Amino acid sequence: MSFKVNRQAFVNPEILETERDAIFNKCWLYIGHESELPNKGDFHRRKVGGRNLIFTRSQDGEIRAFYNSCPHRGALVTREACGNSKVFRCFYHAWSFNNQGELVGMPDKAGFPNDHNCDGSKNLATVKRLENYRGFMFVNFDDNAISLEDYLGNAKEYLDLVADQAYAAEDPSLGMEVLTDPQQYSVRANWKLLGENSVDLYHGVPTHKTYFDIVATRGGTMEKDSLIGEGKDLGGGHAVMEYYSAWPRPVGKWIEGYGEEAKEVIEKNIERLEAKFGKERAHRIAKKNRNIWIFPNLIINDIMAITIRTFYPIEPGYIEVTGYALAPKAEGENFRQVRNDSFLEFLGPSGFATPDDNEALELCQEGFLNAKEVGWNDISKGMNREVPQATDEAQMRAFWRRWNELMLAEEAKREGKEAEGVNA
Repeated sequence: MSFKVNRQAFVNPEILETERDAIFNKCWLYIGHESELPNKGDFHRRKVGGRNLIFTRSQDGEIRAFYNSCPHRGALVTREACGNSKVFRCFYHAWSFNNQGELVGMPDKAGFPNDHNCDGSKNLATVKRLENYRGFMFVNFDDNAISLEDYLGNAKEYLDLVADQAYAAEDPSLGMEVLTDPQQYSVRANWKLLGENSVDLYHGVPTHKTYFDIVATRGGTMEKDSLIGEGKDLGGGHAVMEYYSAWPRPVGKWIEGYGEEAKEVIEKNIERLEAKFGKERAHRIAKKNRNIWIFPNLIINDIMAITIRTFYPIEPGYIEVTGYALAPKAEGENFRQVRNDSFLEFLGPSGFATPDDNEALELCQEGFLNAKEVGWNDISKGMNREVPQATDEAQMRAFWRRWNELMLAEEAKREGKEAEGVNA
């Protein structure tokens, strides 16, 4: 049995254009976490699905997303990356909008008709579909799309395992929070390669051997169950691998390198989780690792720390990536430093994983120059097993099946339109 992917999927500009229509214009895409907007007036400028957006909490307390484009002449209204403001003012002609998107001021108002904007057409355009699941917020540019909950489907179980880590902290009512200043970087590789890499435990030991060697010097051991787990197709293109590993977990797995003070904190974390969820679920939350792929371009790595990663293709061989750290808001300051060190050591832009992974992806993209003669990637590993392991490639196949469905549907739609045009 084999499962192969044609390498044209990674290099062909026409395929990327079809992906934009079939996938990024129609699927739910992550825009941010509700914790990033704690106060009225807070905002972040975001690029999502090839659009410039303003992600904000308005004065009425509602979280909204606006298209960051002035209705007058199209300039970006908000240039700052983030901040707090009751009003967004366009640099070009000083049109001003409140943080509910309403036009509230413009120079030389007398030069416009009395009924100017009586229909609201000069307000900031709102992204109509903005929905929230456990603090994770998504937008959709297709008015006819199914609800976010239906879209997430079986993936909700794994988002819950991440969100429920708030109950490890002393005050779980504060929930989880995204830490400030995300990592932003680019990779000269196709966007799908980053998704594949994120659920590919097969590369872990050979690619990141240096990290495992360092963990071993700090008390982390490769026990018999290390890197043992299961890879799952969650439906809808979503996938996960859940497994054990040698590295620590701030929520519930201590190693000597964390220090004795952190050991006490982690023991308390486990006690609280067991009191809330019972031993079995508490063990799953605290001890097991999860790499979650929400179709098409959201990765949540719940490993030696929690990272949220989203990415978008600029070219077939070039992507922009944004990574965020996620943690229980009620976590103590000293222990937060332990978590951040653990995060940066592996997942940070100069950590033991991210540069290695980026190098591997760029080597793949460079190798695809030979796609005419060497035309296929093989992701068949594990197809001979009844229950896929975490090191198998079942997770990748889940994505590619859904990708193929959407691409074929878009091609059929285009062919139908073209035929209709010819007949006309």
